Order: sequence, then structure tokens, then C-alpha cells
Amino acid sequence: MLGVLALAAVAVLVAVVVLTGSDSDSPVDRPGPPGTGPLTVVSLGDSTLSGEGAGDYTPDTDGKDGNWCHRSPHAMVHQIELTGVTESINLACSGAPSGHVALGDVEQWTEPSQAGQLRELLDDHRVAAVIVAIGANDDPHFSRLISECFTAWFLQQDSPCNAKIKRDWQQRLDAMTPKVVAALEDVKQVLKEAGYERSDYEIVLQSYASPIGPDIPEEWRNLNGCPFRTDDLRWVAETGAIELSEALRSAAQQADVRFLDLSRAGTGHEACSGGDNAEDEWFTRFTVRWDDFQDVDRAKHVIQESFHPNAAGHEQIARCMSEFLATDDREAACLEGEDGHLHAAPSPQSLARS
Repeated sequence: MLGVLALAAVAVLVAVVVLTGSDSDSPVDRPGPPGTGPLTVVSLGDSTLSGEGAGDYTPDTDGKDGNWCHRSPHAMVHQIELTGVTESINLACSGAPSGHVALGDVEQWTEPSQAGQLRELLDDHRVAAVIVAIGANDDPHFSRLISECFTAWFLQQDSPCNAKIKRDWQQRLDAMTPKVVAALEDVKQVLKEAGYERSDYEIVLQSYASPIGPDIPEEWRNLNGCPFRTDDLRWVAETGAIELSEALRSAAQQADVRFLDLSRAGTGHEACSGGDNAEDEWFTRFTVRWDDFQDVDRAKHVIQESFHPNAAGHEQIARCMSEFLATDDREAACLEGEDGHLHAAPSPQSLARS
């Protein structure tokens, strides 16, 4: 009798398994990113994510053995708040082009491919989100252009520097876009090879905020703060940064990743916008690390921090990014709210197209 009952019980268990567990069409709730280790958010890219301008750089990235990635504990990635995430890793490196984020035998300030570093990180971390900022150091050479505008002011050239930049600006943006797309595809490939499905993680491409603007007080348009001509300040803020952002938006769409528009994030808080009071500025002014002139190798990097988001700027961008990651929106823009802080909002370009 007991044997019959046992067989009956087994039959019932089998029936339950067949009815509830073997249907391949039934949805399966994944537990999140595969692997082991803490749930982590990672940043890949250039100076705007490494923390250039935020100060307190880690000793290993502040010139040691030629490493000038300038990673800061104040960098945006370390201030992102995302449900379940307990760790943040900054792989971004100052000056990095898209090719350094992509896979390959590449090097930036002694460091190998960032996508390759991400691959190693996946061995003991579960990556929930990847934040990427690239493109400015490709064909647009955005930082170099700002330096050229400084030179135009210093030499008192007859025409503003943007007159030369505008001649092939769109061609530079067009040449940049496929490089950004390729790097993003490599990042996705690394995650796919590690067993990640697209639903396991978020990937966001962010654009660049203009560090300078046309409303700088006249008395601060010099070596004490922001040595630029007004025409060039206006072009960088109202044309250059916005058109660069539009090209990056296109790259995000082609790579099927989310996009956060920062082109107007610094409005009213640019370097030198506060005049005598820099308290509300989110970007560094013309900055010289005078002590580094004593070392030949370090002397080449004495102004590297200039015109990048400062610690307050990174905090504001992190606030906006955190809000964006908490939504299902494919794109948004960081804009200042009535409370004086950055918030994720509909992009002006998106509203114009709708």
C-alpha cells in the first residue's frame, strides 16, 4: 500500500513539474546580471568621467609611471544612486578617444583598452549599468579647440578662432560618429560574451556640457579666469557643444543605447560665470598646478585640469544621471530645475522633433 502511495506521490510531483516548469514559452524572471560579486555601476570614457577637474586624483593616475588618467574619488560615477548597486568602478581615462574604450591593442597613459578592463572586472562584479562619455577626443578634438580659442585671445588674432573651426566642424562630427558606435558595440559584445542579456544592464552614452559661456564678466576674460573672446565663448556654448551632442545622440541611436544630453547642463554655472564668487560654478577656471613646474615630466600637465567639471559639477551630473537611470526613457537632458539642481528632463531637441 505504501508503495502505491509513493508512486502516486511521484506521479503528482511529475505532473506539477510538467505543468509549471517545463513550458519553454513561460517567461523566466532573471535575477539580474549574471556572475558573482557586488552589483556595480561602471564608467568608461574620457576626462569628463575620469574626474579631471574634481581634484584629489588617485596617486596611481596622477602621473605615476606616466599614468595621467586623473581619476578622482569625486567623479560622477561614485555619486550615482541606483537601486541595489553597492559599488562603483571608474575605468575612464583623461584624454581617451573612442578607440581606447573599444577592444584592441590600444593604450592611453599606459593603460590598455577600457572594454578589455571591463571584461576582467566581470569576473568578480555584477555590472548593472555602464556610463560612457567618448567622442570629444576623436575628430572634433573639442578640448584642443578650446585651447585654440585661448591662443586666439592671447595672440589677439584678427578673427575669432571659431571662424576656422566652423569650416569643417560638421565633417569632424560625421567622422567621429562611427567610431563612437564601434566602441559602444564592443562594450556590448564584452557583456554578451560574459553571459549578459540586454535586459540585465543599462548602458548610457552621455554628451558634453559646455564649460564656458558668453556671459562671463569682462574683467574675468583673462588669465585670472577664462581667457576667451566673447564670439568664441558664444560659439562653444551655443553651437559647438549642442552640435556635438546631436552627433552623439545619433551614435547612441545607431548603437541602440540610452542617451543623456548634457549640452545645456552647465548653463549659468560655467567657469568664471560667477565673477568674483566662484561658489556656484560647476567647472574649473584656467588652472595651473604651479608646483608641477619643478618636475620636467609633470610640467607638461600643469594646466590639464582647466575647464572640466569640478567636484560640484560631478555631483550635479550624478544627480541627473541617477534620475535618468531610474526611468525607462531612452533619452533625456540634464537641465537646471527651480531648486537650482540638475534634473533629468525631456531634451529640447526631442521636444522640437515631436
